[in-house]
Amino acid sequence: MDQPRPAHRSAERTDNRSDIRDFLASRRAKLTPEQVGLPTSGRRRVPGLRREEVAVLAGVSTEWYTRLEKGNISGVSEDVIDAVAQALQLDEDERTYLFDLARASRPVPRPPRRRKDGQVPPSVQWVLDSMTMSSAFVRNGRMDVIASNALARAVHAPMFDSPSADKHGRPNIARFIFLDDGADDFYVDWDFAAVSTAALLRAEAGRDPYDRDLRELVGELSTLSPEFRTMWAAHDVRIRHDGIKRLEHPDVGRLELAYRSLDLPMPNRTVHDLTFYTAEPGTTSEDRLKLLASWTAAPPPDTQTARRAPAD
Repeated sequence: MDQPRPAHRSAERTDNRSDIRDFLASRRAKLTPEQVGLPTSGRRRVPGLRREEVAVLAGVSTEWYTRLEKGNISGVSEDVIDAVAQALQLDEDERTYLFDLARASRPVPRPPRRRKDGQVPPSVQWVLDSMTMSSAFVRNGRMDVIASNALARAVHAPMFDSPSADKHGRPNIARFIFLDDGADDFYVDWDFAAVSTAALLRAEAGRDPYDRDLRELVGELSTLSPEFRTMWAAHDVRIRHDGIKRLEHPDVGRLELAYRSLDLPMPNRTVHDLTFYTAEPGTTSEDRLKLLASWTAAPPPDTQTARRAPAD
């Protein structure tokens, strides 16, 4: 009998079974039978739903779902993954993350090379610089700030001036939040900022599991920050990022700013985020933002040198 031929050496997959297992188990633990319309009976040894209950809701066998929750998701159809997502009542970000995990578990011809973040196109920098009353910057999935305008550097001065930015050559939001002693003074709602940042990194790890720089960053944060370790282990996921952020600026005091992130496709097929912060018109925060903007404004040209020569 012919022996089955081994898979081609270049076909590789990322071993993310532990991520799949822990994510599904953590989402299952958050649901109760009452939330999904199942009857309750007797004392439950573990919080949340049982595996057999999720299997019933998803329309699969208990054995099959148990195998899935152990991380064996490669080759599973999208319809079945969608059924599991509905059974666990995953939100849009969590559903996207689960599909990313499934995609990453499939063999690929070769893992993508590490992508180097180049400079943003000049037109993007022009857009940033034109936003004189909005703090705006571009960040990659690892939370590196790769381009910014003058007001962003003024509003987020503690992050841009952080020793971690000097060490790595550019600011990194996650490093600042978890490793800089001044971050909890700058972010009024530090806990929320930290949870959101860990969730954004978790989503990026599912989207691009071959990013060695991201793995190194997660390892660094896990080693140096107990808070990050706890939040990372929660397997919370966030892709869209918007809301209200309160900052305690060292020069102008409290700022309450609305922020939003938008996808910014780049020429090398990567997708970065354009994030901007604005103040509600007529508020104290707007006045303080205007003050910072005035400090960053370029000085007017010298009237003598700017004056045109008289015509003959």
